[in-house]
Amino acid sequence: MKLGRVRLSVADARDLAEGALRGIGYENDEARIIADHVIDAAMCGYEYSGLAKILNVSESEHFRLPRRSMKVLRETEGSLAFDGGNNVGMLALFHAAQATIDKTKAHVTNAWMSGRSAYYVEMIAKHRLVAIHTAASSPQVAPPGGVRPVLGTNPIAIGLPSSRGPIVFDMGTSAYMMTEVMLRERLGELLPEGVALGPGGEPTRDPAAARHGALLPFGGYKGFGLALMLQALGLLGGSGLDAESEYGYLFVAFRPDLLGPADVFERQVTQLRRRHGSLASMRSAFRRSGHFALASAHAARA
Repeated sequence: MKLGRVRLSVADARDLAEGALRGIGYENDEARIIADHVIDAAMCGYEYSGLAKILNVSESEHFRLPRRSMKVLRETEGSLAFDGGNNVGMLALFHAAQATIDKTKAHVTNAWMSGRSAYYVEMIAKHRLVAIHTAASSPQVAPPGGVRPVLGTNPIAIGLPSSRGPIVFDMGTSAYMMTEVMLRERLGELLPEGVALGPGGEPTRDPAAARHGALLPFGGYKGFGLALMLQALGLLGGSGLDAESEYGYLFVAFRPDLLGPADVFERQVTQLRRRHGSLASMRSAFRRSGHFALASAHAARA
């Protein structure tokens, strides 16, 4: 049976999210941070990363393991390395993104389910920094011509300051995101054609079969090649080649004025956006495919 939809105000959604998170053991500040992340995702049009993601948190095998406070593993004048303490990534990466604003480089290991990458680079770009964020995750994507998952969905996000606020690009390297597969399964809906394989390597639109099979890369071998390089960058973020250490998150940020006048760069980014058309229409086209986010902070909430 297909479930009906419920419309909530932002205030009601926040109360519901924070209450649910406190109910599964998160402290008030932790619940506020996670709730803000999923509500921001919902406001940007990402239903699968909205309130439904809280269900994914509580069902994760990582959630059932002990967690502890984040700690700094290594620190230099311009970088930080964190042990995420088996905290959900939406918490650990929030703190890492804040640290990146001060340090310009940070990475996190021992965290999981980081949510929408655009959220973090927007945080950083609001401080007039160029931000790049990559994530390596557990094997869910098969290579072109293959049937077994070997790489993660491995998103990359870039945030740029402009004279009209941050501009953010965020994409996964799979043809469909696993979080959205999980939401389609909850809602009893089929997947699009050509995005997933079943356990036996057969094409499937069944979300349950896809979860036990593999996703396909977007763009064939090009998307798979990008995913491979992002998995490699995850090694800098503390991931490994075994299932015990498969998650790795990397942040790199820098001041535009290291290369030229910051105000000139910000004006030029704004002009570039205007020259290539409305971000609102571009965002609409990308979001229909379910693979991309391309928006300014203002347009995402319009």
